[in-house]
Amino acid sequence: MASLTAILSIQAAEKSHGKTRALRGLSLDLYPGELLGLLGPNGAGKTTLIRCLAGRSRLDNGSFKFALGTDRTRSLGVVPQSIALYDDLTAQQNLMVFGKLHAVNRRRLGQRVDQALQWANLTDRRHHLVKTFSGGMQRRLNIACSVLHRPAILLLDEPTVGVDPQSRGRIHEMIDELRDRGTAILLTTHQLDEAQYRCDRIAIVDQGKVIGMGTLDELIARTVGHCQLLRIRFPHVVDATRHGLSMDESGTTGTCEISNPATQLAEILTSLERDQLQVAQVVLKQPTLEDVFLHLTGKELRE
Repeated sequence: MASLTAILSIQAAEKSHGKTRALRGLSLDLYPGELLGLLGPNGAGKTTLIRCLAGRSRLDNGSFKFALGTDRTRSLGVVPQSIALYDDLTAQQNLMVFGKLHAVNRRRLGQRVDQALQWANLTDRRHHLVKTFSGGMQRRLNIACSVLHRPAILLLDEPTVGVDPQSRGRIHEMIDELRDRGTAILLTTHQLDEAQYRCDRIAIVDQGKVIGMGTLDELIARTVGHCQLLRIRFPHVVDATRHGLSMDESGTTGTCEISNPATQLAEILTSLERDQLQVAQVVLKQPTLEDVFLHLTGKELRE
């Protein structure tokens, strides 16, 4: 990303709600064609940032800098966490309304509506009222409405919350297609697996500022390291500490960290077999985004 010019640069953003400081000097860059995941505990400032970017709230200090030639009004699409559709209109009518609000050329609007319905897999429901749709269908339509004007930047605030697996899969496909077209996407999510496997980079936010930024590999390297956790369960109580394992209270499970599984795992298992210690189960766990997240933000619950 270093060779690209950021399409959106957030610089030292600050925002308070009364005595609560929601954003405390948050800075990050978003690049064309990038899917950037924004993670953080409840109250970390993610939704406040989206609201400010969307123009629904104003920063107290700091700035948003858009790339040269990028008009904020025409080049920004927003999908809020709460469904933003007209319940008493049909899918087609909603798309027509949003197309006009986004100043889509009238001669192109009909074609774009047809394309959007097909893209969201809702062609057969075009004349049905939105209030009859499932949550997943409403989410897909909401995304389609938000990109009718072909924005260069899309803000997605928890787009897969409360949807069924089939709709979640289709939403992921829609996001991938937008990214392939070059759309820069800022995605807030609480689903760590969604960020781990789908995002190009990840920004972890806590208490209103970015506390970790990079690819998954970069974040792991800077925090928990790439060692894997080896867990060996025995069918009965044993003492395997001489084999490099730390035993739990039950005396039936031992763990250790290993950096070279190809050789170290074989050495440990051979050593256990030599002492005639029977093994019931072997589990090797790689570090994950959850490990990074907990390392950076702590394990306490935040309601």
